[in-house]
Amino acid sequence: MLEILRAHGLDAGPTQRPLLAGMAASIVADIPALGLLQAFGSLGALAQATHASVILPALAYIGLMLLGGVLYGWLFQRAANDPRGGWLFGMAFGFVLWMLGPIPLLQWLPTQPLLTGYPAVGLLLGELLWGLVLGVAFPYVHRPLRPNLSAQLAPPTARTGPQAACDPHLARGR
Repeated sequence: MLEILRAHGLDAGPTQRPLLAGMAASIVADIPALGLLQAFGSLGALAQATHASVILPALAYIGLMLLGGVLYGWLFQRAANDPRGGWLFGMAFGFVLWMLGPIPLLQWLPTQPLLTGYPAVGLLLGELLWGLVLGVAFPYVHRPLRPNLSAQLAPPTARTGPQAACDPHLARGR
C-alpha cells in the first residue's frame, strides 16, 4: 500500500476494525447526503430515468456508499482516525468516488447523460458532503468499536511491566 507511511503505523492492528468503522461512519454520512440529493432533485431524476420509485435510487446509494465506507476504512486505516485531517481525507475520498462511480456509470456510458443541471450538481455536492461527514464521523464512530485492552491487562500490583522495573518494592532478590 503506502510504503512510506507503513513505518509510522498506518496499518491497523487486529483489534482496530477499520472496515466496520468505515461502514458505520458511512451510515451516519448517508443521512445528510440523501437529504441533499433529494433537495437538488438527483434522486427524482434517477427514479425517472429508471422508471422506479425514489426509494430504489436511495437504497442503491446507501448500498454503494456502505461499500465506499468499507473502502475508506481499508485504504486509510489508522490515518482515518485523525480528527484534525479526517474531513480532508473524507472530502477527497468522496470526490474520487464521484469521479470513479457516478460519472462513468451515469454520464458517459448511457447514450445521453442521466443527470444534467441541478441534479448533476446535487450528486457532486452529495458525494462531497458524504465524504466530509464520513471523515469527521470516522474517529468518533471508530472509538467505541475498538476493544478496551486495558481491562484485559494484569492488575497494577502484578510483578511485570514497566512499573515493576521502576518499583523498588517489587525488585527481585530483596
